[in-house]
Amino acid sequence: MSSFFTIPGAQKKRKRASITDGPKKRVATPRFAGKGSSRTAKPASAAPASKGQTDDDESISGSGSESEDVVEEEAPEDSDSDSENEGETAAEKRLRLAERYLDNIRQEVDETGFDAVDIDRDIIAERLREDVAESKGKVYRKLADTLDFERASHTLFRSNNCSTTSVATCAPYAYTVTKDRCLIKWKLQDLPQYQWPQTTKKKPKKPPAPPKRQPEKVVIVKGNRSKAKDKNYQGHVDEILSVAASQDGKFVVTAGADRRLIVHDAKTLKPVKMFANGPNNHRDAVTGLAFRRGTNQLYSASKDRTVKVWSLDEGAYVETLFGHQDQVVDVDALTQERCISVGSRDRTARLWKVAEETQLVFRGGTVDKKHKPDLDPRSMAHEGSMDRIAMIDEELFVTGSDNGSIALWSIQKKKPLFVLPRAHGLDPPLPPTQASAEQVPDPKVVPPPQPRWITALCTVPYSDVILSGSWDGHVRVWKLSDDKRKIEPAGMLGEPLLPHELESTDVVMADADADDEPKVNGKVTESQASWSVKGVVNDISLFERGDRGKDGLCVVIGVGKEHRLGRWLKVAGGRNGAVVFEVPKLEPGRIGAEDEAKI
Repeated sequence: MSSFFTIPGAQKKRKRASITDGPKKRVATPRFAGKGSSRTAKPASAAPASKGQTDDDESISGSGSESEDVVEEEAPEDSDSDSENEGETAAEKRLRLAERYLDNIRQEVDETGFDAVDIDRDIIAERLREDVAESKGKVYRKLADTLDFERASHTLFRSNNCSTTSVATCAPYAYTVTKDRCLIKWKLQDLPQYQWPQTTKKKPKKPPAPPKRQPEKVVIVKGNRSKAKDKNYQGHVDEILSVAASQDGKFVVTAGADRRLIVHDAKTLKPVKMFANGPNNHRDAVTGLAFRRGTNQLYSASKDRTVKVWSLDEGAYVETLFGHQDQVVDVDALTQERCISVGSRDRTARLWKVAEETQLVFRGGTVDKKHKPDLDPRSMAHEGSMDRIAMIDEELFVTGSDNGSIALWSIQKKKPLFVLPRAHGLDPPLPPTQASAEQVPDPKVVPPPQPRWITALCTVPYSDVILSGSWDGHVRVWKLSDDKRKIEPAGMLGEPLLPHELESTDVVMADADADDEPKVNGKVTESQASWSVKGVVNDISLFERGDRGKDGLCVVIGVGKEHRLGRWLKVAGGRNGAVVFEVPKLEPGRIGAEDEAKI
């Protein structure tokens, strides 16, 4: 029997049906019954073929009316035939797809047993607003008022004696890098279940605090300084300054003072690709890394005053972004093909539109004009260096500076929308004996208290939560105002350290609001007893627990005795390692802090 693949090509051609013919019905008769099977037989009671059409043409094309015993194929309920959608405009198509989308949401939520009225008013409307806002790249969630930052449990973990310079997270793992060339992969424990206090008529009962479970060390990789001259050695030979993890959990990238940018396999931390000593590579230390959300496109910042773009899927260099006049010390990115960086002492933040090959320049150098009567005017430092940056959404971002201020910026304006001065307070003044070598120094030689730098900055993307770090012993939480033009305090992460966790070491710092000079020589000050983080907070990384953060927030910070970029700042009594905070959700119906204070 002749086959479709063996008959002459002239017989394969099909005749177009005349315009007057009506739409043909789809039948369930298969073209092939299976491998090696013959073609289905022509029905006995077939209608005569159209003029000029042969029997073979009819058997191949399947046109014409079929016998009555052939079962008509039923189209799926949710599929639209061509005839139904014929002549449909773009607006009608969008309306039809939106109705189908709402029907799917109703069907999903109806299974949980909620009331249909509440679903339509709350869940569906909120979900649609979030989807639209997320597609536009704007803030669409207000999380600050739903998280209980004061009840966040914290756990210190470490495995070496050098400062942690950077942290990256990809649930349920965290990656830390240190100044002794170590890359460590940690498995974070499951979220501790917190039981809210239950009161009785006799005596209120408070359950024990959530368990503080140590993260589990999975893999550790350490570089070798002696291999500096070996070009084939795929490891770090100097301090690692930054680490970043891709959102799909495939890659972990490290970079540091050795100018090397090494791509690791996230599971085993084995080197996959190394960018070093090439014509397109950085010529100085790499200080910052950031992935574009949802992709494996990487941005790297360096002291050579450039920002470079890399494609890890292809393992290739893409392009270099020029413009900064000083060292680029931090970079951040979100969903769109753009990144934002800060240039240290050129006091500029630059938004790079990679696809358009353009940049927007935002100039800092702000001065704190709000003078307090009890504050030395010399303590109101000028902005000398912009060191940290984090994007809130595609239009808003925040920067941290060495004058202790956090600035809120919009891409629509060249000047900051709002500046929050002395976010982490002031360092205490030096004792006269330390400020001068004289036996009886003049008090005038003592320099005034200086603001603590913003050494770490992080946001929950597309929300109103901002976290900052310094060396005052706390990770502070800030909230974006409803009008998106101010930054307001929202609390601090974690509970105070327990007495047995305090170390009897020299303390050279005091609380921002303390009036007295700090005590030293082994005496624990009151401000030290309220510390939850001891040392310099060099980096902050976080991820949300559960679907869209319904189970809270997990925050991991890198802590060290020294600043990540040098040794000019050293905190006595500080610790080297990392701290994980588990921030729970507020109890439903719980009284807010302001209302509780009023009561």
